[in-house]
Amino acid sequence: MVDYTELRTVKQLAEEASFVTEAKLRWWIFHADSNGLNAALIKVGGRVYIDRRQFNRWLEGQRLASVPEAQTA
Repeated sequence: MVDYTELRTVKQLAEEASFVTEAKLRWWIFHADSNGLNAALIKVGGRVYIDRRQFNRWLEGQRLASVPEAQTA
């Protein structure tokens, strides 16, 4: 079930996550089918929303090495 309070526009997410620009987010969205980000995207009409929780899961999956459980808690 989608929690609408977790949905963000590209601009909103870029403002919250200072490490990424709107342009970089749009590039990731454009390539969502090949990079796996599509699980975090919701399209309503012509607008794309990003589920913040799913985005964080996707981002965690991009780590180059696994993190021990004690460090992720």
